Amino acid sequence: VQLQASGGGLVQAGGSLRLSCAASGRSFSSYVMGWFRQAPGKEREYVARINRGGTNSDYADSVKGRFTISRDNAKKTVHLLMDNLTHEDTAVYYCAAGNSWQVSTTHGYDYWGQGTQVTVSS
Repeated sequence: VQLQASGGGLVQAGGSLRLSCAASGRSFSSYVMGWFRQAPGKEREYVARINRGGTNSDYADSVKGRFTISRDNAKKTVHLLMDNLTHEDTAVYYCAAGNSWQVSTTHGYDYWGQGTQVTVSS
């Protein structure tokens, strides 16, 4: 599966952004989809994931209550709605596809999009 992330940009603190990830190829619905982010000088970190059917999701503590992940298997897309953004959310955001719901680290994901930059001004 090939992944293309979009929707990043510059936003003021307290604002919102909606990231999208479009997949091509077969079997999108067979993958657990995740979002990760990487700030300058830091390791890539887990943000959120959603199960194959879109019925269950999980979030990193740092974004819980502010971010919402969703997917549309018919359209082969996954979204990340980010509300109440803070400067600490500034990073390149990556969507990824994996095979195991149990894993929330980068090692559990086999396919990655190119990343989209999110910059939050304070």
